[in-house]
Amino acid sequence: MHRLASFDVTANIPSETRRILAQIGFGIICALAMIALRAAINMWAPTSGPFALVYPTILIATLYGHWQAGAVAYLISFFWAWWIVLPTVHSFRFVVATDPPRVAINAMAVLVVLVLAEIFRRAVRQVTRARDAELERRQVLLRELEHRTKNNFALVASLLSLQRRRHDNPEIVEALDQAIGRVDTFARAYENLKLTDAEGSYVPMRQYVGDVVSRVSAGSFHDLVEIEVRSSDCELPQQTAVAICLFINEALTNSAKYAFPDGAAGKVSVTFTGNEDNWELRVVDDGVGAADESRQQKAAGTAGMGVGLMEAFARQAEAEYFVGETARGRSVHLRRGNGN
Repeated sequence: MHRLASFDVTANIPSETRRILAQIGFGIICALAMIALRAAINMWAPTSGPFALVYPTILIATLYGHWQAGAVAYLISFFWAWWIVLPTVHSFRFVVATDPPRVAINAMAVLVVLVLAEIFRRAVRQVTRARDAELERRQVLLRELEHRTKNNFALVASLLSLQRRRHDNPEIVEALDQAIGRVDTFARAYENLKLTDAEGSYVPMRQYVGDVVSRVSAGSFHDLVEIEVRSSDCELPQQTAVAICLFINEALTNSAKYAFPDGAAGKVSVTFTGNEDNWELRVVDDGVGAADESRQQKAAGTAGMGVGLMEAFARQAEAEYFVGETARGRSVHLRRGNGN
């Protein structure tokens, strides 16, 4: 509907002379289309409503071809209807006494339609230009914000790394390592969102999920762990997509820490299915799972922050979060609606 409202037959014509010729041509085309339709109507309802089709013809010609096209269509279609349809046929003579004011009233009414259509067209054009200028301004501000956000992530990570080097206490070092990892998680999520080049406020999930998994797995898992990723070809709002991305980061980070100790081989599967209203994310590994008590202890202790973050990301995505344990392996689910 927006494209129809802002359509202009001369939008891509650079030359002023060519634009005027295109407007005149469009007016002629509109008038000829009306004449053809009127000729078909005359087969079963001759002389009825002689000027009825002139109104929409002028409206369309003016809205999409400027007042020049409307004026051309006005002259051709109005006088054609007067000559062909209004009695006497093939004549401008008046037979009935009410015909002169009838023609005059229609001529004035059609002229009013032409003027109002041109005013409306210019108003829409002005609003469109103002909107485009505002969008361009926002894009500039957004690029500046992106640049500063990227610098802020790097600054925080550098400060944490500097603080880490000043401590020998293993617990403090581990806590700072985790903090650096969290900052890196958010930075990678932000970077992945930029790489999608999504238009508007929606993100293509197949590319997004694939990029997230690739970036996290490259720096977290050793070569003996196979990473598999599958995703539906759908688009989600940016806020939801970012929450899912951060959730995947936390789930994969937890799996990399505890699922495959001592360089054990294994497989991690990341699957996203569904659509905007109903979707489900699964992160499944075949690591030590619930069979290793040390993993449970670590998850209850050092991984507490990660669990809290995943719960927060689940709330941001307006989804349910739950974990399933098997004899060998662990399954993390994030689901909204009925799933898939």
